[in-house]
Amino acid sequence: MPALRHAVLLFVLALPACGGDKPGAAGRSGGDAEALPAPAGARGSVTGMPDQPGPGQIGPPQPADAVALDAEGNPILPADGTVTGTETPVDPTAPVIDPATAEPTPQDAVAVIRDYYAAINRRDFAQAHALWSDGGRASKQTLEQFAAGFADTTGVSVEIMPPGQVDAAAGSRYIEVPVALTATHADGRQQRFVGAYTLRRAVVDGASADQRAWRIGTADIREVAQ
Repeated sequence: MPALRHAVLLFVLALPACGGDKPGAAGRSGGDAEALPAPAGARGSVTGMPDQPGPGQIGPPQPADAVALDAEGNPILPADGTVTGTETPVDPTAPVIDPATAEPTPQDAVAVIRDYYAAINRRDFAQAHALWSDGGRASKQTLEQFAAGFADTTGVSVEIMPPGQVDAAAGSRYIEVPVALTATHADGRQQRFVGAYTLRRAVVDGASADQRAWRIGTADIREVAQ
């Protein structure tokens, strides 16, 4: 009999604990699960890209060439002075021009006259004499005679006018360079001259680099009456 009363007491104590789980709540929980539709499976990847590639093959992105920058944001040039990604494409069919064989221009002829008088003013008569054609022989003077002609001259100022057109002859090219000169002598006296130099260069096969360059061929220089 005491055992029966003990069993009844345990049953009564267990009722409040069972009452915490209400059948209605459980039913609503099940109903809510049925009311919410399950999310549809994604048709593409997470990034939105299609699972299958489109027409044409799309390769992976190519990494950009990294350019090192200094503290001010300027590109640090490599040893050859070029910046990666800025090189000009080389056309393999383009002809290669050797600078040594480039044709001298009229401005090169003007530069010869400028160098000629620069050498005279620094009294480098050997250099000035060598700017005459045929190793100086076109001046019709030896180096000693040429230098003696400037013994009393302390300086020459020259104004070089625009050169004329290049004229062609058999195996040669000619150009005229007009000038106006003022020569100052040791006693302070000045002489003024006007005229032109005719320069020539060879264009025949086998000509040396010096023969292909502009050199003074003749001079027509006359004193201006004071």
